[in-house]
Amino acid sequence: MDKAFSTRAVHAGRHDFISKGVHAPPIDFSSTYPTPDLEVAARSFDSMVSGDSPEGNSFVYQRLFNPTTDRFERALAELEGAEDAAAFASGMAAFSAVLLASKSRGTHIVAVRPIYGTADHLLTSGLLGMSVTWTTQDAIAAAIRPDTALVVIETPANPTLELVDIAAVVRQAGSVPVIVDSTFATPVLQQPIAHGAAMVLHSATKFLGGHGDVLAGVVAGAHSFIRDVKHVRAATGGLLHPLASFMLHRGLPTLALRVERSQDSATELAVRLADDRRVASVLYPGLPGHDPRGLLGHQMLGPGSILSFELGSDDPAVMRAFLGALEIITPAVSLGSTDSLIQPPAALTHRVVEESAREAVGISRGLLRMSVGLEDVRDLWRDLDHALAEVASRLEMRPRAAALTGR
Repeated sequence: MDKAFSTRAVHAGRHDFISKGVHAPPIDFSSTYPTPDLEVAARSFDSMVSGDSPEGNSFVYQRLFNPTTDRFERALAELEGAEDAAAFASGMAAFSAVLLASKSRGTHIVAVRPIYGTADHLLTSGLLGMSVTWTTQDAIAAAIRPDTALVVIETPANPTLELVDIAAVVRQAGSVPVIVDSTFATPVLQQPIAHGAAMVLHSATKFLGGHGDVLAGVVAGAHSFIRDVKHVRAATGGLLHPLASFMLHRGLPTLALRVERSQDSATELAVRLADDRRVASVLYPGLPGHDPRGLLGHQMLGPGSILSFELGSDDPAVMRAFLGALEIITPAVSLGSTDSLIQPPAALTHRVVEESAREAVGISRGLLRMSVGLEDVRDLWRDLDHALAEVASRLEMRPRAAALTGR
């Protein structure tokens, strides 16, 4: 029987609850496991080191496998329409493992900016022994080389909210696997594997965790890809802690409710900001003209809970005054929490990206990225309005006719 997403989110990963006689996800904190049958343990060890499942209940050691983490992985894989998933101690740990696992295919990456700043830095730095070609979503095919191992995209893009056409990128990539960072969308709004992506990546710290109290990353895809990723994880030791896995699994049943509520508020705030002359521009997929490829309602079911807007000044003092005037919205990095967060990417999350590269994709010093939480939207608007009023005398007012045109 086909089930709706909200139903699957409640029941995913609960496959063994009845047999165990439990109703809530149990937490297994064991760092090591008994190995009374040495032959079984040895076979299980070999299997897990290679990235496969353990044999029976012979888990050997938590770095290789944990039942609580496995339940969350199964749940996330089901919600993404994937065969398997691997959970890590952070989103960057997950991304690093994917890159290392892909080196058997080559050492060249093709990527589309913007993406998360630290991911950009990791690719550009060559820290993992790989080179990168940065291109646009329409020029993927021209950037592919014989040694290209992976195509990396993020949609909606961080922090400009540009939507990347996953299916079009996959067609251009040909036999090269495509990984999509879908952190902003979550599986509620977007499932990249259904559009041909080989893998989907999440900073689970964000919406999947949803409460600002867990650090995690997860990648989902076909068994063949995730097996290689788990092989790297077993060797490098990045498996997600069972308590974090429990917290993530516990949060999945409310994921759709949280995303949809935040999205409603984000849409209203984006419209209000776009009509406010004190704001230079607003970036949000739900605004007129901000989805030129017609991906909303097809690739992505809604515009999401993140918006970005630009103050009419790049003076750091104006930015500090604006952030200091906020009373409800918290100036902080990260996103997807129950409370609203705001931060200037050029100064924080994307400061490790070269300034010329930032400016080329529209990440100016006056840009703010806001993650809309679950507060009453009227209170959020009053907070933004108050902060804008505090700095209005130092802002360049936008002509009224430009209200909804973004950049």
